[in-house]
Amino acid sequence: MEIWGHRGACGHAPENTLAAFGIAADMGAGGVELDVQMTRDGALVVIHDETVDRVSNGSGAVRDFTLAELKRLNFNKKGITKPLFMGIPTLGETLALLDAAGLDVNIELKNGLTYYEGLEEKVLDEVRRVGFGQRVIYSSFNHISVRRVRQIDPGAETALLFGGGIIVCPEAVAACGAAAAHADMRTLAYPGFAQAYRESGVALRVWGANTEEHFALCRSAGAVALITDYPDRAVGFFR
Repeated sequence: MEIWGHRGACGHAPENTLAAFGIAADMGAGGVELDVQMTRDGALVVIHDETVDRVSNGSGAVRDFTLAELKRLNFNKKGITKPLFMGIPTLGETLALLDAAGLDVNIELKNGLTYYEGLEEKVLDEVRRVGFGQRVIYSSFNHISVRRVRQIDPGAETALLFGGGIIVCPEAVAACGAAAAHADMRTLAYPGFAQAYRESGVALRVWGANTEEHFALCRSAGAVALITDYPDRAVGFFR
């Protein structure tokens, strides 16, 4: 069972910060999941929400800031971990850290509520520029965006994201050219869901798995990986 840190080890440090990614590596995670959006001047930044309000001391949409303006904001909003000031990381900065740590990465393209023209091309170009190699999986709730990644780079590994009561069958995943489904933990309760994936050969990875009960359910479902806020808990459970 592969263990990936959700937005880094976001149960232990501010999400999607270099500190959170470093902690995930130290805890023994094999990879991390992160989210990418685009600034007004076309920079790729690692942040989950379309706005900075929840996670920083600023306010407004990511797409309305330049990179320099975002870098002045503190993304350690609650100030409960050190360093007290944490800037927003670019995708390039994050990939450099993960590469040095030997981690895999799941890049979620945040191309749904806000549409970023050319996001797929820019992300693929940045991965190539950094030289991260084949340790990247591209995913999105925007399944057209996932298909676009495959059109640009037929060799890219992709996955369809879904949850919140939406159930996607393995045949739909395969039809998009994706190799895996990244499903909300709650989908495992749906009758026949896990069995359909086991029988299909389409890989299943589960996000939102944070307790020992969740970990056990992921194992029994035949998931190949889980994405957790607490990599240390999952590493300890499977050890």
